[in-house]
Amino acid sequence: MARVRLSVGERRKELLLAAIGQIEARGIAAVRIADVAAALGVSNALVLYHFSTKEKLVAEAFTFAAEADLARLRKLVGRRTSALRRLRAAVRWYAPTGQAKGWRLWIEGWAAALREPVLREVTQDLDRQWKAAITEVIAEGVAAGEFRCPDPASAALRLTALLDGLAVQMTAYPGAVSRARTQEWVDEALARELGLEREALTASTR
Repeated sequence: MARVRLSVGERRKELLLAAIGQIEARGIAAVRIADVAAALGVSNALVLYHFSTKEKLVAEAFTFAAEADLARLRKLVGRRTSALRRLRAAVRWYAPTGQAKGWRLWIEGWAAALREPVLREVTQDLDRQWKAAITEVIAEGVAAGEFRCPDPASAALRLTALLDGLAVQMTAYPGAVSRARTQEWVDEALARELGLEREALTASTR
């Protein structure tokens, strides 16, 4: 059966999705151009035509995967409601108990970035965008008098560091910590950063 002819954009998207799947299944170190090609039933040459090296394919796959989550994050923090509601929704979604990020993919990326400068640059840029979005909504809440936070950028860094660390624990060691306990810790950390009682977070969702 003949394959449907795809546009350049459609083909690149197909290859990037296949690359993401292979990275999650095999790990960055083990995945090959041939694995991505085989997953789609295409030639190695076709993959290399669109992405000249494995390193470029992996870097673009990470960017592709993260951009969808970044778009969702921006939608959450851009809603027309209180900063506290937007912030809690964003943090709960970003958390390892939420629906953001393929955490296995990101853990692979962080490890590989230690050795691959191209991937390190990509992951750092994406990480800065995540933190910037959280920082912005915290600053908006402070300006509106909803809560107190003397340093929104530092608060965003601490919150995302906690979430990333919990994600590593839950992904690498299933059962090490329950989803309920993880969410409890996340709420406690958020309330502490904003100078609020934890009950205020629950009230903000009503």
